Amino acid sequence: MRTLVVIHSLKLGGMERVAVNLADAFAEQGHDSHLLSCKDKPNDVMPSHPGVKLHHYDQFHALLRSGIGIPVFLLSRLLLGVLLPKSHFMWVGWLSGWLLKRHIARLEREHGRFDRIVFRGLGTFKYFWSFRDARSIYVLENIIHYDRPLWQKKLEWRLVFDRRHLVCVSSGVMDSALAAFREGGIQPSSLRVITNPCPVEQIRNLMVEPDDDIPEEPYIVNVARLVPQKGHALLLEAYAVARPDHKLVIVGEGKLREKLEAKANTLGISDRVFFAGKRENPYPWMHRAALFVLASEYEGLGIVLTEALACGTPILSVESEGGVRDVFRGELEQYLAPRTVQGLADKLSEALAALPITVNPDWLAAFRSESVVEQFLLLPDKASR
Repeated sequence: MRTLVVIHSLKLGGMERVAVNLADAFAEQGHDSHLLSCKDKPNDVMPSHPGVKLHHYDQFHALLRSGIGIPVFLLSRLLLGVLLPKSHFMWVGWLSGWLLKRHIARLEREHGRFDRIVFRGLGTFKYFWSFRDARSIYVLENIIHYDRPLWQKKLEWRLVFDRRHLVCVSSGVMDSALAAFREGGIQPSSLRVITNPCPVEQIRNLMVEPDDDIPEEPYIVNVARLVPQKGHALLLEAYAVARPDHKLVIVGEGKLREKLEAKANTLGISDRVFFAGKRENPYPWMHRAALFVLASEYEGLGIVLTEALACGTPILSVESEGGVRDVFRGELEQYLAPRTVQGLADKLSEALAALPITVNPDWLAAFRSESVVEQFLLLPDKASR
């Protein structure tokens, strides 16, 4: 089959990595795989499979070049978006969706008709809300947030979710979507769970690359953007309570770095915590860690958890809202901690005392590429409930 994965950009982030992983997975399974980034830059994450055809489409410049797009954009930014905050996508999405449809038609004239079109993430497809095609699947990467008045959210949900084939990356995201859809009277064409693919072999190749910055002494690792959602403050507090012999390494960059470094100093653990910053290849850091720890407030799935398992590293997480429970099944359930300082500290001490923990290959079975690809190529006629 011929597939097209559409993503907002190829910047370094979990959603972007998963979009690339899916395009790679389609190619690995013998399909004619295409990946469309809706921004020219940045290109931090790229397909690894040589069979993936990468296309760039700059949605902003396409909007401005359309002629009518300039007044629409200015009207939205200067008036409508001011009167109704966070509504910019509503006013430009009808035109951007039509322009994207034209662009995909041009790609099809060159490469042939796509059998499946997959939009990854709400941030991608809400700006093309007028685009409708029975071949399309829209992937919800995270739980539904109520960040605006309910009447406004209902309008947004109707534009971007109603009568579409929707996929949730975890059962937690599915529960969140069902609750919102009941609230808003939304009727998707279909709604089901398809997890994110984990490129196990690719990760295992990357995890053995040398990196001289990695500490020699035993350490616990967390890999995440330094933003409130990821729960680094909680992690630091729990680490200070547990006082393990292992150092704590935090791989990632973000706006909270200075505050978190100051917090580590206040807690008296700054000499035991290493902020490694952004790393193009975080897998050697995961591979050489004794334990991977996640402390997020919410996660659609928590792709870093499956990546850590692919590196052969045991995992521990707080009970985040969303999808981490889809990873921590069976034997792994014992490594879920309450999302409190003491709960995480206790579970951290318990897991470190149990080391070494052997990673069971079966823990990754549901995230193998062939299983995920097979589900995406099916298009159900009726919504799941």
